[in-house]
Amino acid sequence: MPVAIIGAAVVISIAMNLLKPPPLKAESPDTALVVKTQLLQAADANLSVQSQGTVLPRTRTLLTSEVSGTVLHVSPQFVVGGTFKAGDLLLQIDPTDYKVALQRANANLISMNAQLTFERARATQAEKEWAMTGRPAEEAPLLALRKPYLEEARANVLQAEAEVTQAQLKLERTAIRVPYTGMVSTKAVDIGQYVSVGTNLGETFAIDFAEVRLPLTKRDLSMMNSFSQADREHHLQVTLLGSAHGTEKRWDARLVRSEGVIDKVNRSLYVVAQVDDPYARNSGDRTNANPLLMGTFVTAIIDGKSIANVFAVPRHALLEGSKIALVDDDQRLRLKSIEPIYADKQFYYLSRDIDEGIDDGAEIIVSTIGVPIEGMKVAAERTKLAAIVPEAPRAQGALFDGE
Repeated sequence: MPVAIIGAAVVISIAMNLLKPPPLKAESPDTALVVKTQLLQAADANLSVQSQGTVLPRTRTLLTSEVSGTVLHVSPQFVVGGTFKAGDLLLQIDPTDYKVALQRANANLISMNAQLTFERARATQAEKEWAMTGRPAEEAPLLALRKPYLEEARANVLQAEAEVTQAQLKLERTAIRVPYTGMVSTKAVDIGQYVSVGTNLGETFAIDFAEVRLPLTKRDLSMMNSFSQADREHHLQVTLLGSAHGTEKRWDARLVRSEGVIDKVNRSLYVVAQVDDPYARNSGDRTNANPLLMGTFVTAIIDGKSIANVFAVPRHALLEGSKIALVDDDQRLRLKSIEPIYADKQFYYLSRDIDEGIDDGAEIIVSTIGVPIEGMKVAAERTKLAAIVPEAPRAQGALFDGE
């Protein structure tokens, strides 16, 4: 019986194994990767070069006394931060001694002119007396005609005139004036103080326009239109961005010159941008004026070349190895190596002549992909076209160098 039971069990298990139904196959899920895409369209881009610098005055003057005396008058504008016009009186040093010196010089000049008149009369009389001898004038001795005395009188007049001129200059130098519209940066003297020749009176700087020195690299220069040609009537336009009173401001400037020397430290060429009326003194609406203070650190954006027929690829869409991911007609991922010719903070710019195989309407993946695999199935969700092709793209960076 045990053997029969075991045998029956083996037969039943074999029969059950042979007669079991096949397993049901479940449908495989859709493995397409959901991605966000945008369409590429060629457009023109206006390049610009970005640099940085500090606003500096075009002229700075250290005021030094050329005469000695007591300061009798100080202009209300002669304070730190005070502004003045060209020729305004800033300081007045006591002119009494110099007025007296001028009077003495004038008196001496009158005396020398009188002596010259006497000598001319005497010389004329000497010529007449020599003529009475009947001998030619060429044989007359110089002393007989009093020519040395006449020349001495003329020299004395010239010296007296020079002394008058010098006295006038010293008198004029008692009034401290500056030949430009400016602002006082330092004040070293005040009313009642005695100053001598060489005493520091203060420091001023011009505010009719300001300058910004901007370093440019070789890459920057390659993206700019030439500004070294003789056409000085059309300067390159510059936009300055900086902070004023806690808010971001912008000012218009123009590139006026190049310093023409490569700096040995940073190997850059410095150019100078000029801002007219930085303190907005000539602005009609003074309440809404936008002054650019000296010493302000600004970012300069210089208009550069225009490049035609380029694709703008968002920076975050560039994959490792300078590749982009495209979606083909079968909704498959295709990797494409590219060579950007330019890059800014938002886009990489591709030339249709360099990157062949990319046409208008190409669909590029702009969302993050973990590990992109050639030919993998994707499900595209297209975003707005304006996000990749701005109406007037402006580049503010440098030529792409593989970074």
